Amino acid sequence: GALLALNKPAGLPVLGCPGELSLDALLPALRQRLGLPAELHVVKAPARECSGLVLLSSCYHTTKQLQQFFTNARRRGQYPAMYRAVTVGVPMEAEGEISTGLSWQNQDETAMVVPVPAPGRRSLARKEVKSTLTRYRVLGATEGCALLQLQPKTAFPEQLQVHLTLLLCPALGDHKHSSRVGRVLGVPFLLTPEAAPTHTQVLDKELLTRLELSPQQLHHLPLHIHLQELMLP
Repeated sequence: GALLALNKPAGLPVLGCPGELSLDALLPALRQRLGLPAELHVVKAPARECSGLVLLSSCYHTTKQLQQFFTNARRRGQYPAMYRAVTVGVPMEAEGEISTGLSWQNQDETAMVVPVPAPGRRSLARKEVKSTLTRYRVLGATEGCALLQLQPKTAFPEQLQVHLTLLLCPALGDHKHSSRVGRVLGVPFLLTPEAAPTHTQVLDKELLTRLELSPQQLHHLPLHIHLQELMLP
C-alpha cells in the first residue's frame, strides 16, 4: 500500500545540512522515479553511521500512526527493531544483556556519548543520564570476529556502539568508540573515555589482509551495524 522499504548505506544521513546529500533530499527524485502521486515521508530509519532498513510512507495518516506505534512500544520496553553487527572480538557469553547509563560528555570541545555504570537517582530524574539496555545473541563467530543480533530495548544516540565496547567487542568500522577497548598480550580490557581519545580503529594484520585493506584505507571502513528488521503492528 502506502509503505516503501529501502536499504540505506552507512554514512548517509536522514536529514542533512543544506547542500549535503541526505535521504530527505533524495525523496522528491525517488517519488518521481516511482511515479507516486503523494510525497514520501520517513517513518523509521537507522542513524547516519548505520546501514539498513528505511521505512517510507506516502500516506501522512499511516506515517503518524506508525511513528506513534514505535513511540508507544519503546515506552513499554518493547523496542521493535533488530540489528546485526560484525564485531572485532567474540563475546564471552553466547547471549545476554548489556545495561548501563549513558550520557553526553564534552571531551576536547567534542560531545561524546559515555557510559555511566551506576547512575544516581537525581541524574536519572534530571535526565542527565539515561538507563539503557540492549539484548544480544551471537549468530556466528570465526577467527576472532563475530556476527551479533542486537535488540535495543531503549533508544539513545550511539547506544549500540557503546554497548559493544562494554562487551569488549567493538563493531567493525567503529572509529569513534573502539579506542576504549585496549589489549595487553591479546587480552582485551576497557579504558576510561578520558584515557582513550578517538582515532581510526586499529585492526591486526591478519584481519586487514582478510578485508583486503591497507592501514591507510582503514578510515574509509564503514560501521558494520545494520538495521535488519522492523516489527509492524
